[in-house]
Amino acid sequence: MTPFADTPRAPWRRPWQLLVAVFCVLAAAVTPTHANGAFAQAAAPVVPNDPGAVAERGGWTQLQWNFAGTYGVSAPMAWGNLVAAKAPGGAGVTVAVLDTGIAYPGNGSSRPGSPDLHRATFVPGYDFVDDDTIPYDATGHGTHVASTIAEATNNRYGLTGLAYGVHLMPVRVLDSQGSGDVTEIAQGLRFAASHGAQVINMSFSFPPNVRGDQLKPILNAIDYAHARGSVVVAGVGNEGASHIAYPAMFPHVVAVGATTQHGCLGRYSNYGAGIDVVAPGGGRDAAFANDRHCVADRRGMPIYQITLQPAYDRFAISGFIGTSMAAPHVSAIAALVIASGVIGRHPSPDAVEARLERTARDFGASGYDEAYGWGLVNAATATRPGSPRRPS
Repeated sequence: MTPFADTPRAPWRRPWQLLVAVFCVLAAAVTPTHANGAFAQAAAPVVPNDPGAVAERGGWTQLQWNFAGTYGVSAPMAWGNLVAAKAPGGAGVTVAVLDTGIAYPGNGSSRPGSPDLHRATFVPGYDFVDDDTIPYDATGHGTHVASTIAEATNNRYGLTGLAYGVHLMPVRVLDSQGSGDVTEIAQGLRFAASHGAQVINMSFSFPPNVRGDQLKPILNAIDYAHARGSVVVAGVGNEGASHIAYPAMFPHVVAVGATTQHGCLGRYSNYGAGIDVVAPGGGRDAAFANDRHCVADRRGMPIYQITLQPAYDRFAISGFIGTSMAAPHVSAIAALVIASGVIGRHPSPDAVEARLERTARDFGASGYDEAYGWGLVNAATATRPGSPRRPS
């Protein structure tokens, strides 16, 4: 029984996987550096200098609507909050990425690492697929997810990462086809929790016909991670169905749906009882007739980050769509909440989840609803000192 990473590239045309492929090559005039710049010490919006796909300062905002757009997560103000808290970009927090691996620099092999991920960002991980210590990504999926969390920022190159100051722990539990074994996923969860991951991201889901009682090793591993203080995050699945897929449906997991550039639920995103929050996943609007943000099947931008390109030996800006892309936004904000200290120095996983929910932007029906959960996560309000407050 295997899960699948829910946003592959176009060549992987499978009936149960969401097709996404939008590629945009980096501007040749951009010269990368390899050190995050220092931001001014003030709780004010921060706009990094990363050029995006154009050779101009701050050009990242043209692509990363999910961070700075009308229906994004308010990253610039959150970055200012973390600078003021003396924990820029979530410094001091470790986020484990359970996925297809990460194409990270200094990976111990001859394979290339992303030019916009710093070697110093990484702590040792593990490859439970090949049973070795080099959890390298051969597909681009895990690297895209990791880049949403911690792509190098303010370095005059490429795009930005929402929690650019965290440490990343690459844990490979999915193979080159996007599939993974229940036992290996459970082992990956236990490894991450026992090696100090404060947040664990799972951008994969099991098919709709898989029951929770068939996944006991994963459930037990999630309980273990929660008991050790790890916030566990997972996407709800990409069938566009009115039920939540596992592992997001398990207790002690923040279940994340996906929204579009227009503030509508993505037409692919699952929903229903058990959804906790939503985050940007890009793509087309769902057909919710009574939702003013939705125009059925309207196109929207994908989620852009730098990742591997076919034939997986070079890197460029790529646009992916799915709940796989929504989940790392929530993992990144959870890391920022922890680093900011707004709910204490060592908050419990439940306290972090409550902060995310109480500071989310209310979408759909007032309060909790089964389409958007508690709403669209907001990094700025989640990391703002003081009592939780919902953005308008």
